[in-house]
Parts: sequence; structure tokens; C-alpha cells
Amino acid sequence: MRHIQIGEGLRLRFPGQDETFDLGVEIGMLAVLMDQGQREFSRWISNANVEQARSLAESLGYRLVTGASESGWTEVTLRSGRARPSLRLVQSAG
Repeated sequence: MRHIQIGEGLRLRFPGQDETFDLGVEIGMLAVLMDQGQREFSRWISNANVEQARSLAESLGYRLVTGASESGWTEVTLRSGRARPSLRLVQSAG
């Protein structure tokens, strides 16, 4: 049994359920947040769910970016819409 991140500072666990159930709840939570139209949000999810989350995100018009990873968990950020170009300052040589 493990904790599933629902929101900032809010985690749930389901005693008596197996890992498959936990993985399903985790993906379900991401799907609900994407369906609500949030432009950007981050969650810690199981490493085992990253590719399924990426596939779901792409099908719903989101991009999934992975961040920190530790002890079987990966922080993912999901963003909707087109990616903005990244700007950087370049100094002229002359």
C-alpha cells in the first residue's frame, strides 16, 4: 500500500488494495485534472505510471514533462496548449 498524491499536502492510501488499484487511481486523478481544463499542474506519480500518463496526456492535448525522481516516484508537470518558445538574452560582440 502506498500514498497517492491528490493535491498539495493531500495524500490518500487504500488499505487492502493492490498496486494495480493504486496505479489506476493515480491515472484517474490525472485524467480528472486534465478534463477540468487546468492549464498546468504537477504531481508525484509512480515510475510505473509515467509512460501511461504521457500517452493519456498526449491524447488529451497536454505535454508531460518529467522532473525530479526518487524512491520509485517521478514528479511530472502537465501543460496544455502549445509550448512557448524559450527566450534567452544574447549579448552582441560588437
